[in-house]
Amino acid sequence: MSLLNDLTGAPPGLTGRALLSRLAAIGAVLAGAAGTFAYAGGWLSPGALTPARVVDRFEEVNGPHPGFRRNHAKGLCVVGSFAASGAGARLSRAGVFADGRVTPVEGRVALAGGQPYAADAGTTVRSLALRFRLPDGEEWRTGMNDIPVFPVRTPEALTEQLLAARPDPATGQPDPGRLHAFFAAHPESAAAAALIKARAITSGFADSTYWSLNAFRFVASDGRATPVRFAYLPDRPAAPEHGAPEAGADKNFLFDDLAAALRRDTLRWHLVVTLGWPGDPTDDATKPWPADRETVDAGTLTLTGAAPEAAGNCRDINFDPLVLPDGIAPSDDPLLSARSAAYSQSFTRRAGEEKSPSAVTGTPHHGAAL
Repeated sequence: MSLLNDLTGAPPGLTGRALLSRLAAIGAVLAGAAGTFAYAGGWLSPGALTPARVVDRFEEVNGPHPGFRRNHAKGLCVVGSFAASGAGARLSRAGVFADGRVTPVEGRVALAGGQPYAADAGTTVRSLALRFRLPDGEEWRTGMNDIPVFPVRTPEALTEQLLAARPDPATGQPDPGRLHAFFAAHPESAAAAALIKARAITSGFADSTYWSLNAFRFVASDGRATPVRFAYLPDRPAAPEHGAPEAGADKNFLFDDLAAALRRDTLRWHLVVTLGWPGDPTDDATKPWPADRETVDAGTLTLTGAAPEAAGNCRDINFDPLVLPDGIAPSDDPLLSARSAAYSQSFTRRAGEEKSPSAVTGTPHHGAAL
């Protein structure tokens, strides 16, 4: 029995029925672990939505592009800092909001979609993803878009929407019948789409507002939790979009304009936090909160430089929205855990793939130690 005792960690005197019980317990643990992996892989429930199937749908719609993110594939690295105003400290004990604290930031601007070499278009959703490095080793990672609400409420609806909006190869446009059926089945998405379409589209990344879309909870030093949404509002006055570029024009004009702006000067945004009231939806990113909610200017984000994606910079960061410091907690929005899991799946896949040069090229400039 000594070998079995060694394998099970049982004391030498444990034999017979007691040892069999120990083996059965270990077997149950192993079976549970195997079940967890089987669930994650979708083996036990073939019809269930898993992170792998979410990423598969992005690949199905956008085609294979090894080494790139499965969504927001085309991007540019940015670097800067966040200077807290101190006003956010009453809402959250996170060190990033301490009065006078300046936190290093690295991030990425990108366009929605899984095709890294697609030409820039003014109407394509723009994103800003950030990683804050706090002095105690904590991090805050967040990904935001230049739309006021998200087009779907659940991860299941997201996969349906991706398929419904897939361009027909013959026309280059989505099939109207599929879109109509999707919106009929998801009236909340139809309402969100109307808000997204009505937003003012600005000239580029530098004068865009970026919304968190999902709700979070800020937790104060006394443990009081406040539901919040937040947005980064630009210092630069908004200018109207340029319109469709002429044939043969710069395919990367949005990224090149941002890089040129950062060569001339720094760019700033204010982190404006909106405080939710009881009853404001925290589990539905398709619904805006009322415009009369209290807001707090928690500090200023300053971007100082940009550089093409490459080994060791933002290319290799997973901007998981659930990497949160003490003082910031997730809400009950189902999209948060779904985003986290899908981002991890996408990161794992591209980490093992050969990397192609970034579609957005150029020479790094001041402050671009990425």
